Amino acid sequence: MKSIRWILAIPFLALISCGESPQVEAQVVSDAPNTPFKLATFNPGNHEYVGLVLGGRILAINAANEALVTETLIPEMKLPQDMRTLVEEYSTVNGRLYQIANYYSEKGTDGLDFAYDIERISIEAPIKYPWNIVAAAANYKAHATGMAADEDEPGEESAAPRRGGFDASRVAEIVPERDAPVMFAKSPRSCIIGTGEPYYIPPGRERIDWEGEMAIIIGKPAYLVSNDDAHDHVFGYSIMYDMSDRGGRTREVSMFPGPNWFDSKSTNRCAPFGPYIVPKEFLPDFDKLRLVTRVNGEVMQDQTTADLIWNEANLVRYTTSILMLYPGDVIATGTPSGTGAERGVFLKQGDVVTIELEGVGTLVTPIEAYPGESGN
Repeated sequence: MKSIRWILAIPFLALISCGESPQVEAQVVSDAPNTPFKLATFNPGNHEYVGLVLGGRILAINAANEALVTETLIPEMKLPQDMRTLVEEYSTVNGRLYQIANYYSEKGTDGLDFAYDIERISIEAPIKYPWNIVAAAANYKAHATGMAADEDEPGEESAAPRRGGFDASRVAEIVPERDAPVMFAKSPRSCIIGTGEPYYIPPGRERIDWEGEMAIIIGKPAYLVSNDDAHDHVFGYSIMYDMSDRGGRTREVSMFPGPNWFDSKSTNRCAPFGPYIVPKEFLPDFDKLRLVTRVNGEVMQDQTTADLIWNEANLVRYTTSILMLYPGDVIATGTPSGTGAERGVFLKQGDVVTIELEGVGTLVTPIEAYPGESGN
């Protein structure tokens, strides 16, 4: 037996004596999208990381990438440090993310210092911050009809012509490929907050509403995009809460009829966003996802994205007919029926709004009174 072991050792010793190192082959790790994952920006205590979500665990992608290279000897690759850059470079780095997901879903994540239990870390808004947030008004037929029932409602979908000319009876005449949706913008830096972060009711505002929405994340520069090419410019999907003030501020004198959209739609912290982004390859049924909004656990909105008047293609086409959208930009697609304006009930201090989008996750927003100088 000793002689056999000695004979087997000769080639290795010969390599050493010749000054050559033995060649170790890299493992084969699939770079195909075999393992679905979500993406997040998270903070385990002292730093923000881009994370890849597998089940109830989240992996810091850069540390996971380094470990994967060390363990498997696959070629090195640099991954982005922030989500917006990751979205922009996704076509280059997605194969490595697929490898991370495939490898660690099989190996497991227990004991890894770059893998965290989701409930033990802070999930931030996934993109800090997109260049643009644009949002669609009255994009569910039932919501438009419900808003029309309140002729005194001063929100953007008010039915009374004197309040802006909104007329829900025209919904049946709309041809989405021909007719334009009404879009508005929110300030990314001033409006975006993450899941679990509170919305502070500004002083004097008593008609703050809930509006859960699917958010489309743009994946590459998009301008003058056709319906047929729209999905190719999409990166993935998330959740946005289009916080709305249905009262707004009273204007004693105005040269313009109708509501002040900026006043109603752009209050500070009015765009809770997240918690995750799901790349589109893992959410093929994006056009029929169930969206449920609850206030203090009670269901207020419950429809699917199949009920959109202007679907993804229509929204991307129309928006990019006006301006360029960039990787990481967000289109909030509109809210279903069941809002506070339709019910005559509005949010107050102590309420908690949860918005759940099938296949994506749940966005949680506590409602608090404005705390004064300590609030942001």
